[in-house]
Order: sequence, then C-alpha cells, then structure tokens
Amino acid sequence: MSRKTERVSSLFREEISNLLLREVKDPRLAGVISITEVMITPDLRSAHIYVSMMGSEEEKKGIMSGLESASGFIRRELARRVEIRRIPDLFFVRDDSIEKGTRLLKLLDEESKKR
Repeated sequence: MSRKTERVSSLFREEISNLLLREVKDPRLAGVISITEVMITPDLRSAHIYVSMMGSEEEKKGIMSGLESASGFIRRELARRVEIRRIPDLFFVRDDSIEKGTRLLKLLDEESKKR
C-alpha cells in the first residue's frame, strides 16, 4: 500500500468512526461498533471498511444492513470533510477477528486451568 492510500485509509477510518458515533441516527447502529480497518484500492475507486461489532447474530445482521443503508450518507459526508478528488465506493465487511481471538484466548485459559 502506498503512503497516499495509507493516509487516506487512516483518515477514512477516523472520519467514519466519528460519523457513526455522532451523525448517523439509524437505531440499528446504536450497538457497539468499531471500525477495525479500511482498505482502499490503489486507484481510490473502492474502500472496504472492516467492522467489528458486539451482539447476537440477529443484531449483527441488523448492524450490517444499517451500515449498507447509511453508506450513501457516509460517502456524502466524507466528500464534505475529506479533500480528495474522488470519494471511493464504500463496502462494509464484517470483521469477526476480535471475537475469534477472544474465544481462542478463553479456550487457552481453560486448557491451562485443567493442567
């Protein structure tokens, strides 16, 4: 990843987090949501936003659909806030890596207690 795409990814991560926290009013997005990573293609045409969330499977599906419906608003706000020529298309991707890591640590802890 080039320095430019790294800087834009970092900026997008910060701005999208702020937008979700303060601006987006969708009740489906009221849960614990964290932007773990933003990957932008080198041509700046698309951005994959990796999202970690807490809740049941049904709540997570609701959060993902809420993010998809808010993507137009988020993209418009990014265009207002970030000075780049073209705002990429936004694609939200569910990131369960934190949850998997927690489960793995719990299993390791249980195994060490058995010994």
